[in-house]
Amino acid sequence: MRKLLIITAAFLCASAAMAAPVTPKPAKRVMITRIQRCEEMQRQFNHAISEHAKAKRAAKARALQKKAKRYCAGKRQAQGIRAYAEALRLLGVQPIDQ
Repeated sequence: MRKLLIITAAFLCASAAMAAPVTPKPAKRVMITRIQRCEEMQRQFNHAISEHAKAKRAAKARALQKKAKRYCAGKRQAQGIRAYAEALRLLGVQPIDQ
């Protein structure tokens, strides 16, 4: 009886080991809308301007930010995103790309 249990346990372990290995699925990339992208760029700009307020080109960056806000609010989000990216570059910050 004991021998039968040992053989059965060995068989179950071997069959489980032979099963296909479980591989993790690659993470799906979540699509975000342009409006969400505008909001994310706005947050990044606000953080960057607080740290780089005394930068040489901070005034020009603020002007671009105002333009970007208008674009994002006026259904011209692609232009707003580009304006935010340019404003961040003027501050010496790499825009976050998602």
